[in-house]
Amino acid sequence: MIVAGVDEAGRGSVLGPLVVAGVAIEERDIPKLKALGVKDSKLLLPPKRRKLVRDIKKLAVQIAWEKIEPRRIDAVVTQGFRLFRLNYLEAQYMARVLERLKFDLAYVDCCDTIQKRYGNLVADLLFERIKEKTNATVELGETNKYRKKIVSEHHADANYPVVSAASIVAKVRRDACISLLHRKHGIFGSGYPSDPDTKKYLRGFVERAEILPSITRLSWVTIRNLYQPVNGQIKPINEFSRD
Repeated sequence: MIVAGVDEAGRGSVLGPLVVAGVAIEERDIPKLKALGVKDSKLLLPPKRRKLVRDIKKLAVQIAWEKIEPRRIDAVVTQGFRLFRLNYLEAQYMARVLERLKFDLAYVDCCDTIQKRYGNLVADLLFERIKEKTNATVELGETNKYRKKIVSEHHADANYPVVSAASIVAKVRRDACISLLHRKHGIFGSGYPSDPDTKKYLRGFVERAEILPSITRLSWVTIRNLYQPVNGQIKPINEFSRD
């Protein structure tokens, strides 16, 4: 049996993309992930994560990942209806990742308060994508076979090694994206609002009254809280750069 795990990295970041990754592995090889020291990526230092990704690639049947850019995130956060915002967007990308993996059972790290609802959402979005490509006539709902194959749980990245592996892949891929962005936009740290380097970087733009870079999630309250009046005026959020 092939077991898959899906997780994300960068959900709370104010700068840079959100990355969703999936790992598919033979069930018999899951103990090997444990032996390697695979665990939630947040508990590992960058060098260890990078080494583990190489080891995971050797064990995995398949690995897939998708990147969600800040503009896409802003669009759903500011314009989406209730229940069709960031959780829904993340579920869409988890479905896209799972579509690229072979699996008999998949565990996804749940970002919704209701675990079963989120699992069903990912399953329905996956089936919808497959149905469009294969012209299947089966209706969504309880007849969707993926509802029985996808398990959504809180803290799945800590409870299932295959989800831990996915979290490591997502984190390493996002770190690579951030490194490239540093070359283009300057050093801004991790991109998380709690990072002093990220705060300094954003405040520098604000103090100089410059347009914020396109890697900024303009819909984040962090940006609104940072942006203070300049010459007696506050620039509307929609005037920031989106190029």
